[in-house]
Amino acid sequence: MANQKITGFTRIINAVFYSWAGFKAAWQQEAAFRQEVGLLVFLLPCAIFVGDNVMERLFLIACVVLVLIVELINSAVEAVVDRIGSEHHELSGRAKDIASAAVMLSIIWAAIVWLFILFN
Repeated sequence: MANQKITGFTRIINAVFYSWAGFKAAWQQEAAFRQEVGLLVFLLPCAIFVGDNVMERLFLIACVVLVLIVELINSAVEAVVDRIGSEHHELSGRAKDIASAAVMLSIIWAAIVWLFILFN
């Protein structure tokens, strides 16, 4: 458990390092995360050209970043479930399936937004 006595700026610095460790772990362990980062790298410059104004560009970028956020949460759920045990359990499977569904929904939403703005 984290040290509850650390406060202020030290806590913020520690949080940055923990977050960086999370990004590093996701990059090293999760192929889907690497693929989605690659998609972001490709779509980021595309958003600048596709969007007609700042709000459209931000919306295009935000929906791809949302996919990354949901993927990180999905990876965290999978890691916790796998930590608990390797035997099959209905609730473990359900948790993983629901987290995976959240990723799929975020990808569908990103595709809808991109298609809508591209063809509007």
